[in-house]
Amino acid sequence: MFVLNVPAVRYRPPWPVPLSRRLRELSRGHAHVAYVYPKPNHGTFRYRVLNMLEALALEPALGGSWFSAADLWCREEILACADVIVLCHCRYTPELADLVVRARAAGRRVLFDIDDLVFDTRYVPTVLHYLDHPTGEAALDHWFSDFSRYGQLLRLCDAAIVTNDYLAARVRDFADLPAAVVPNFMNHRQLRISEQILASKRRAGYRRDGKIHLGYFSGSKTHHRDFALIVDALTQSFAADSRLVLRLVGNVDVTGPLRHYAHRIEVFPLQDPINLQRLIGEVEINLAPLQDNPFTNCKSELKFFEAAAVGTLTVASPVFAFRESVLHGETGFLAPAHRWLSVLSEAVQKLSDFEGIAEAAAAVAHAGYRPEVHAAAIRAALFGDGWQPGGASAGVL
Repeated sequence: MFVLNVPAVRYRPPWPVPLSRRLRELSRGHAHVAYVYPKPNHGTFRYRVLNMLEALALEPALGGSWFSAADLWCREEILACADVIVLCHCRYTPELADLVVRARAAGRRVLFDIDDLVFDTRYVPTVLHYLDHPTGEAALDHWFSDFSRYGQLLRLCDAAIVTNDYLAARVRDFADLPAAVVPNFMNHRQLRISEQILASKRRAGYRRDGKIHLGYFSGSKTHHRDFALIVDALTQSFAADSRLVLRLVGNVDVTGPLRHYAHRIEVFPLQDPINLQRLIGEVEINLAPLQDNPFTNCKSELKFFEAAAVGTLTVASPVFAFRESVLHGETGFLAPAHRWLSVLSEAVQKLSDFEGIAEAAAAVAHAGYRPEVHAAAIRAALFGDGWQPGGASAGVL
């Protein structure tokens, strides 16, 4: 484990912002983008709304802000200002349908931003199996209804914005709509703390204590089957190497023979996104197992770049996003389901060259996953090719 000279920070969520201020932010500049998200949170809202707005704010001619379902009582005021409306991870409601109809009647562009395969009912059985969820009548009614509401709202929109090409193909197949790809990336606050952690490692010459920490940063119990993929590999690795320690952050249940090593397992509660970076930065190896199915291939590579940004190596399942972002043995490691034990062993052996791989991964993260890198792609997805810096989009306004 790395002993970092970076203390925990006091974290405050960035979204307790008065509606009046958010309306003012929407009205600035010459072109205006309103993001709508059901309710602010640390997950999709942060990556697909707040981070997008942070990137858009780099262009002075653009005004942008976000609104929740609770703000839709003032949708007339939002619509009067917004040139583009982005419905992010929203399900059909009468209020949102009314917003879409009014927006399109007024010539506004309406987009649907989604980062999960949750809109096509053909994949409900896949998702229920992946989540290890009960499949009784009530559960089936809920999940088929849930997916249908996402799909209905998606089909009302002009186009979609998604996180990778695999998901874009699923959108086009389902709704026959254009789908632009804007990947997830880190915000400047997350980048600053990551830079501090990485600098602390560099100053210490990547010095470690005598243990080797493997980190699994879950977030929710929906990853039960994912973690199960590596339980046997972890158990055998622990039996062979007394230096190994497992760090679990979030909602993870340790089952089976791995429980025999409870004295070598650290458990932390869910973390805010800033202090999470410190916990990731302390471990040598970040574990990102995923089942390989259409749902997981729509996931983004955020578990790779969040770890890479703090100089931590990732061993990941080779689903679409990880195959596209991780160079095996150079910036991380890819482990098919049947090879987790051997790839974990390979990663541990490569710790002698930890600094070289960690620096290569960090370079990828800090160069490729920051707001300014993706600002142009976001503008193109929102406004089309007619956008001109310093002015409005001729195709929209």
